Amino acid sequence: MNIVIIGLPGSGKGTQADILAQKLGLFHFSAGELARELAQTDSRIKALVQSGALIPDEEMTGYVSAYLEKNVPSGKNILFEGYPRFVKQYKYLINWLKEREQKIQKIIFLEVEKEEVIKRLSTRRTCRQCEKVYNLVTNPPPKTGNCECGGELFQRNDDTAAAIEKRFAVFKQNVQPLIDYLQLQGRLTRVDGSRSIPVVTKAILEIIRQDD
Repeated sequence: MNIVIIGLPGSGKGTQADILAQKLGLFHFSAGELARELAQTDSRIKALVQSGALIPDEEMTGYVSAYLEKNVPSGKNILFEGYPRFVKQYKYLINWLKEREQKIQKIIFLEVEKEEVIKRLSTRRTCRQCEKVYNLVTNPPPKTGNCECGGELFQRNDDTAAAIEKRFAVFKQNVQPLIDYLQLQGRLTRVDGSRSIPVVTKAILEIIRQDD
């Protein structure tokens, strides 16, 4: 089974992807994590990530292709988080899977109002040591300023006010056309992501298991 989860920055797609991948035994591919990994050795990509911009369409597709070929060449049992983000990327992914006699079973769009997303992102903190993500309001760390592993918590550069606005603009310009395309294709299932984490997880699992 292959699943795609997309949504605004801060919609909770990373959290849900972690939970679902574990529950369903899927390989979790995160486009955001791949971009941040690339940023560690490429100053140009680092600048893009920190500003809230996206790596150019075809360039990102090349990175994703190489990553998938290395880690999940069979194309089976993958949970794609935050990818594809463009219609061209979606069509590429469909063809890549088809070559391996695979397909996407479900595409989930987490819907969250912009005001709620801003609140989530502005209170999000990440551990420098283990990269665990907390929210100071909904999922606070056990100790102020520190992760459960003892690592220091920090606010990512792309979670600052200026970067958040940039990310919203990028989403509207680049990802919204994909959402509209998938809606017309009848491939998109919308889920209210503003609810609690367990409730959203349950709703997604019910959708995934409808065809079982």
